Amino acid sequence: MKDGMIELDTNFAKKFGFTSDRYDGYLWKTGNTIIISMIMARKQGVGFFRNLFDKIIENGYDVKVPTPLPLMTLILEHYKFKKGYEWDDFMKCDVEIWTKKAV
Repeated sequence: MKDGMIELDTNFAKKFGFTSDRYDGYLWKTGNTIIISMIMARKQGVGFFRNLFDKIIENGYDVKVPTPLPLMTLILEHYKFKKGYEWDDFMKCDVEIWTKKAV
């Protein structure tokens, strides 16, 4: 797949279980990285987020989560994501990015 938006229910999205019965929103592909930013699980507390990033990593992609909310930060820490900062051309500043590399 080319870089850009990954919409729900596309063949590429289905490789990760990124379907409209589980999520709302979209993912973004940049090179060998999938950015999880603008999504929401349709049901809370059922492991959808972990399943999503596990499937992305199993398919050989790194996962990045920009500027997470405080509760998400706790989840990312628990699953060993690494906190860092990257320059954002649109915002013209460094933004917080949590990363987990593919194995």
